[in-house]
Amino acid sequence: MNYFILFLEGIITFISPCILPMIPIYISYFIGGNKENKSSKALVNSMGFVIGFSIIFTILGAAFGTFGAFLKEYMNTFNIVAGVILILFGLNYIGILKISLLNRSFKLNSKKTRDLNFLAAITFGMIFAIGWTPCVGTFLGSALMLAANSQTTIEGIFMLLSYSLGLGIPFVISALLIDSLKSAFKFIKTHYKVINIISGSLLIIIGLLMITGYFNLLLSYLTLF
Repeated sequence: MNYFILFLEGIITFISPCILPMIPIYISYFIGGNKENKSSKALVNSMGFVIGFSIIFTILGAAFGTFGAFLKEYMNTFNIVAGVILILFGLNYIGILKISLLNRSFKLNSKKTRDLNFLAAITFGMIFAIGWTPCVGTFLGSALMLAANSQTTIEGIFMLLSYSLGLGIPFVISALLIDSLKSAFKFIKTHYKVINIISGSLLIIIGLLMITGYFNLLLSYLTLF
């Protein structure tokens, strides 16, 4: 269940205001100056880009999962602290709080049109993940808190991999269908406020469950089905 939650958080991150409006620019950067075979080029380079940021995020997941193992004795305290942090993230997403660090965005230089290859796209994705972290900090932070709560390196890796897939799959689909999805992008942009409220509310609910100790109980109950 926690993997599914993180997958959904990845999708929500994709449609967040700091990511979605930039998608056409990113994809045009993947295609480069050569317009021939642009679909295949966008597919290959977008996959490389996704692999790049997934590497960074899964490394973070492994680190937090490993670190969580040392917190086993203090897990109740950790759950309370992590829950408070998630609630703050949720309030920031809704707009009740303004945390400037979480609202920064990575700016891509759209004037650069030199062609990317697959390996360059992977490198670009890795570098982009580091600069992008403040922009996606709300849900990335949530994913890392859950990874730490797992207390194992392997689970931390798979949790952040789930988050990366939720973020990456829409990226690849958009690269293939960018012309067909323009109307969908416009619809999402016009409903940002509702999306932000739903997204922030999800974080607040998870935070409250962690503080009260019901989150792990809920997960253990769901594993029975």
